Amino acid sequence: MSSLKPFGSRQTAVVRRLDLGEGIQLQANVNRDSNSSITTIELLNCSRPLILHWGCICREKNHWVLPNHYPPGTKIYKGEALQTPFAKKGATYSITIELHDPKFDAIEYVLKDEKHHKWFKSSQGNFRINIPKFEARASCAMIPRDIIEQKAYLIWERKGRPTNPPQDKEEDYETALRELNDQLLRGMSMDEIRRSLKNQDVHTVSGFKELQMPGNTIIAAVYHRQYDVSQWLAKKSLGHMKGTPLCGSSLVNLVEKTLGADNVKMRQIYNIGNNELVVLLKNVSSESHIILAVNLKGYTVLHWGVSRTSAGEWLVPPPEILPERSKMLNGACQTTFKEISDGQKQFQYVDINLRGGQLLGVQFVLWSGGSWLKNNGSNFYIGLKSLEQAGEKVSGEGNKIEICKWLLDEIAQREKDAERSLMHRFNIATELMECCQHERELGLIGMLVWLRFMACRQLCWNKNYNVKPREISAAQDKFTDLLQRTYQDQKDDRENLRLIMATVGRGGQGDVGQRIRDEILILQRNNDCKGGMMEEWHQKLHNNSSPDDVIICQALLDYVRSNFDLNIYWRTLNSNGLTKAILASYDRPIVSEPHFRADQKQGLIHDLSEYLKTLKAVHSGDDLESAIATCLAHLNENYGFMNTGNGHSDGYFSLKLKENLNFIQANAGDKNIVPFMEKLLETRIELRGLLFGATRRLKDFIYLDLALELALKTCIEKSFSELKKAPIQGIMSMVSLMLENLCLSTVNNEELIFITKDWYRVCNIFKANDQQWSLQTKAVLDRMQLALADKAQYYLKMIQPTAEYLGKLLRVETCAVASFTEELIRTGSGTTLAILINHLSPILRNIANLGSWQIISPVEVCGFVDCVNKLIEVQSKVFNRPTILVTNRVTGEEEIPYGVVGVLTPDMPDVLSHVAIRARNNKICFASCFDQDIIQDLKSKKGKEISITLKTSGLIYSEFKSSSSSNKLSSFCPRVTLRKKNFSGKFAISAEEFSCEMVGAKANNIEYIRGKLPSWIKLPRSVALPFGVFETSISSDVNKDLAKKISLFKGLVNGGDIAKLQMIRDAILEMKAPFQLMNELKLKMKKSFLYWPGDESEKRWNQAWQAIKKVWASKWNERAYLSCRKAKLDHDALCMAVLIQEVISADYAFVLHTRNPLSGNPHEIYTEIVKGLGETLVGAYPGRAMSFVTNKSALNSASIIGYPSKQIGLFVKKSLIFRSDSNGEDLDGYAGAGLYDSVTMDEMEKVLLDYSSDPLISDKSFQQSIFKKLAEAGKIIEGVYGGTAQDIEGVVKDGEIYIVQTRPQI
Repeated sequence: MSSLKPFGSRQTAVVRRLDLGEGIQLQANVNRDSNSSITTIELLNCSRPLILHWGCICREKNHWVLPNHYPPGTKIYKGEALQTPFAKKGATYSITIELHDPKFDAIEYVLKDEKHHKWFKSSQGNFRINIPKFEARASCAMIPRDIIEQKAYLIWERKGRPTNPPQDKEEDYETALRELNDQLLRGMSMDEIRRSLKNQDVHTVSGFKELQMPGNTIIAAVYHRQYDVSQWLAKKSLGHMKGTPLCGSSLVNLVEKTLGADNVKMRQIYNIGNNELVVLLKNVSSESHIILAVNLKGYTVLHWGVSRTSAGEWLVPPPEILPERSKMLNGACQTTFKEISDGQKQFQYVDINLRGGQLLGVQFVLWSGGSWLKNNGSNFYIGLKSLEQAGEKVSGEGNKIEICKWLLDEIAQREKDAERSLMHRFNIATELMECCQHERELGLIGMLVWLRFMACRQLCWNKNYNVKPREISAAQDKFTDLLQRTYQDQKDDRENLRLIMATVGRGGQGDVGQRIRDEILILQRNNDCKGGMMEEWHQKLHNNSSPDDVIICQALLDYVRSNFDLNIYWRTLNSNGLTKAILASYDRPIVSEPHFRADQKQGLIHDLSEYLKTLKAVHSGDDLESAIATCLAHLNENYGFMNTGNGHSDGYFSLKLKENLNFIQANAGDKNIVPFMEKLLETRIELRGLLFGATRRLKDFIYLDLALELALKTCIEKSFSELKKAPIQGIMSMVSLMLENLCLSTVNNEELIFITKDWYRVCNIFKANDQQWSLQTKAVLDRMQLALADKAQYYLKMIQPTAEYLGKLLRVETCAVASFTEELIRTGSGTTLAILINHLSPILRNIANLGSWQIISPVEVCGFVDCVNKLIEVQSKVFNRPTILVTNRVTGEEEIPYGVVGVLTPDMPDVLSHVAIRARNNKICFASCFDQDIIQDLKSKKGKEISITLKTSGLIYSEFKSSSSSNKLSSFCPRVTLRKKNFSGKFAISAEEFSCEMVGAKANNIEYIRGKLPSWIKLPRSVALPFGVFETSISSDVNKDLAKKISLFKGLVNGGDIAKLQMIRDAILEMKAPFQLMNELKLKMKKSFLYWPGDESEKRWNQAWQAIKKVWASKWNERAYLSCRKAKLDHDALCMAVLIQEVISADYAFVLHTRNPLSGNPHEIYTEIVKGLGETLVGAYPGRAMSFVTNKSALNSASIIGYPSKQIGLFVKKSLIFRSDSNGEDLDGYAGAGLYDSVTMDEMEKVLLDYSSDPLISDKSFQQSIFKKLAEAGKIIEGVYGGTAQDIEGVVKDGEIYIVQTRPQI
């Protein structure tokens, strides 16, 4: 079990220094704690790189053992040693070796000078670094229950033995846990703690029985070990996406360098021994070519054929596509490879010009060195159909939906053959998997959907065909072997491969399948049960064994154990989806019920239990007992041990892994499930190295990992009935387990890793009933929910279209198709985690006094309820009666539609986002709801009229019953007019020239405060393209054709065709810059000491010009146009200036209102702050900003009301930003906030955020300093404007405050 690390427990070895000769010295430094050691080896006075040739020594072995983790760049040498190059750091070369197994006693090594073919050795042989022993001071997996009770009793006694309400009793337990935790971390052992409790005269806790563990729950308040989850990071590689270069192949680079890399539609790489085969499909002069290249030596021949209607076909290629050096044989073509060189390296290739032929694919093998070369025993296959078809369809809304259409059509065509038996199905699956390898994710999704339809009994398993169990098992084995190879080769696709493997058993060669047939005969003979139901089952097993047999065997076993209760037999069958109708539908039907004698009971229990293991070995890949037995059996028969699980060795187990598996076997079914769950997770972590490196029996390790994941998920779900009685820390431990479980199963898990680190942080600072702690913890839960929602949405987008297309072809039940992805999601750990979150979240909200609502725009309204998925989907709609929208998603990009008086959402838009500001400006009620029951109730009122009132407790709604209510719109509509601005004759102006006739409020406001602020408040340098520059530029000679096009589109838009707005924007992006504009802008920017991009290159100027055009084009974005129309503004009178400023590479960005927008209190400053640039805040990116309120009379005492949960931050290098600055923003009664675009010259980088060490959260002094500066800056700027409340935007860089925008707060 896990252990605790006391503070100050790391021990440091004496530094060792050696003279290697030639003036070179080696220095080694070892640090050791209870679980790991870190060895740093440095070369001093060394001018050339050397290689460390090394291994580890442990007391049980007399040879080198290779560790599981080793430094970057390390290579395995002949499976016996590691070779790690020294990396240069400053003037020295060094290597850091981190070992995670305490059993290692030493590192032995020699040094290799590869350049001079020289070795550095000790006079006694190998050099040796001894790793010091660690004397553990405290180790425990969990605090024993009796110690917690005694400690809690003492706490209760200290309080004077009050009559505690239940929540106070729970608090005593939590306090006890925290104090015990502190004692352990200070180095006290459990025995010392016991003695200290006895010394305090705690003889009994009988008088404290009412203070038992709440509800006697199995979710105990225990320590949960925290792992270095950063080591589990698994990112997707762009190099593995379809049609992109594959990393790690020098042959691919050589081929593309020599033959050209343009217009490549597909790349495939195959390993042939120590050589490679590269397949490229590319367009050459509008014709498709297949390039096959090998780095084999000597005479090589391509033996090939084509397929037209089925991937399994081998037809003679048509004569017109035969390359040179080809000859025809009976049923095939043979083409000799041609040798080519780039001047340094050589390879051989064949170029096949397909000449537009309608082919499905090409099959081939190679002849070289006197033997045939195949793809793991099968033909190589190149699928072509998917490259002719777009592989996509377009939904009614115009959303792009991707499917691998050719594969799904092929599956549907082959289904009639597949339904004959599972042997046929698995053989066809193997063939199709080979054919669709290059399709990557979409191909795997197609296979997943087909096989899951099969596993859910939506497809026929057996139809008029007898097949031996060993034949089914062998077909399964071949298919899962292919899945294993694909898992090794396609690391980015491992999630989908795991889902596929979870639908099929592992299978097996030899006697594995035959035992199903043989052992049922033995079972019948031993127990004298050769007739009735048992004979019917025997015939079914001989005819066509399937996963149903596992359920039947389990039902029989439950029936016998229950003293032959037939109700138990049918309950087991029915709960697993087997009915009388299904049993009777087999080719060899089972229509009888089992009947046994009492004297048969013990023999049947023994024999059925053993037979169940045999069935699971073939059919149940994710069964834990079977998976462990299979791995341990292979271990005992064929495998050796290593002292640590070496992920890159050929299938070695670690001793720790074997011990864990033995523990799990011995403790399955133990009522105390906490240690069992911890061990399940620990075993997955230990197994992880094998999943990334094993080559022998890798699929058995994958199936074991699937079984461990499922077992942990199942254990936690069994505890759900205890959640209401569980302590908070117990629930948090469950959340930790499921988070870690999910991290280990997820490819591209960086977001989950960061969430887990932050979750550890809040677990470590737990304070019972503490408001600030609950706010922080709730923010982490919010981010978890976002991550789970994103994953679910991704599955729906990628998998559901395939399910719908293939389901229709195969005539699958409509309900099974509709719920396919939803049911698939439910099988994963994410759903279990979501249930825990939904239970814990209201507890935290209650502690933090948050209630169920956050009011963003406090307006009381009446209206008719309507429901939409996304607000943006209806932003152009006009509602003819007052409407309150209940919407699942608010992106921040929307304009709230005309006629909407209220927006209620479970989403979490920021209070100071642009969409929130516009809602307050337009007197629209806007609120977030955190209670799904309330959201569902609101949705149930669709079409009904409700009234919304605001109370101190939150938002109150009720059905509007007054018959005198009016259906007419009475929503706030500002009276605003725009005056068109004229071109001043200047294409660019400096800040000193800013005026209301030249630029908008953004530029004027920032220039107004310049010189009026203290020096510690910084302002960016600025210039502008004034009003009229766009109109003048578009009417210039270089753009006159575009001007006509735009005029035409504007007429269509004014006529109601809003879709033409996009065409106007596209036309503006084609504009050319008039010479006078570029020349004047250059002079003004240089005079203002702003970076001029044209000095760097023409490309950089083009980037700047493109950004300028995007700002101008944003006048015609949909939300801006609709907002103008709703406010009855003349869109033609809207003019767009462009404010150009230097970009501050921000650490944080903030928006503050100097009058609290939630309460209207003029004495409070409300601030929201995010990491990176401010677009994630004002644009309402998913998640919440950090928010706090500061009283103007106490700037040192900010009150935090929300912690950050945003997933990403936006960052950009030193650059320029081009801000929209129209005459239609910051007007009295019309804010126009965020309607138009501001664009950085360089693209902003999206970075996943790690809050676990963010100083704004964890460093209180830094936090207080920044908060005070922001509040003080707001108060000063408000004072500059004579006390008028301000809406201020800015950034923080290296602790300094920069103001980029201020305007009157509306």
